[in-house]
Formats: sequence, structure tokens, C-alpha cells
Amino acid sequence: MPGMLLAGSCRAMSLMDNQTRELWQEFMPLRNHIPGRVGNELYSVDIYPDAEYLRDFDPHRTFRKWAGVPVTTWEGLPEPLEKLELPEGLYAVFRYRGSPRTVGAFYHRILTEWLPASLYDLEHRPHLAVMGPTYLGDHPDSEEDLWIPVRVKDGAS
Repeated sequence: MPGMLLAGSCRAMSLMDNQTRELWQEFMPLRNHIPGRVGNELYSVDIYPDAEYLRDFDPHRTFRKWAGVPVTTWEGLPEPLEKLELPEGLYAVFRYRGSPRTVGAFYHRILTEWLPASLYDLEHRPHLAVMGPTYLGDHPDSEEDLWIPVRVKDGAS
């Protein structure tokens, strides 16, 4: 993925103090007032404090979650919106179908089954969920793309 600029809202949270719903409720009324917006997709971005966050998982540890949209520029960005620059990098992309309440089990299978059997290692960069026209919220047929930052394993080709 090439680098990307996002505009959005951000909160520090843990899975035990999950504020995702409140974050999106704060962001959604502002999304149509963002200059330079690209497309209609919504981005949920998780930024973990270190590379060991998912390996030494503790649901009480905090991370930063963003609700945002891609933009061409940050000029004229209204308050209280914030800026996030996503770095360029390799991602494994998985289509998830189902309720957001069960995405954790899907994500767990990616990290514990797919990743160890693949040619890739997890890389310490933002994790993304991209929600387009097939994202239907809590509906069981809802779809979103999960972007997991990876790098080729040493010695793999």
C-alpha cells in the first residue's frame, strides 16, 4: 500500500474499555465536512504501542484507535478533526463477513493460524479495517476488509 493521509477522530482505549462506538458517533457527523476527501470508504485504524502488543496480549493495555477517511490534503481540516499519515508498506488483506461483535475470533485465526503458516511476519505498523458499500454495521452479511501489516519472513522467497 502506498502511503496515505487520513483525517479523522482518535481515542486511546483498551479492549476492556472499548470506546469504538463513541468514537464513530463523534466522527460520523463530521465526515461530510472534510475537504479533499477521497472516495466513500471509512477507515478504522488501530495503532499499537509496540511490536509485542499482539504477541503479549493483555485486554487492559491501551492502543490508539482512529475513525477516518482518506484525504488528498489536510488544508482546511476543521476542528476537532485530527491528521494521521499512514506509512507505505506491505499488507495482507482479508475480507471479513459478519457482525463486528465476532470479528475478534476472525482476527485471532489470522494471527494464530494463517500468519504462522504464511511467508510473512507481522510488522509494527497500523492495522486497518476498510469499510465500503458492503459494510452494513451489525448485520450478519456486513463486509469489511482487514489490512494486516506484514513483511516477508527472513529467508522466505
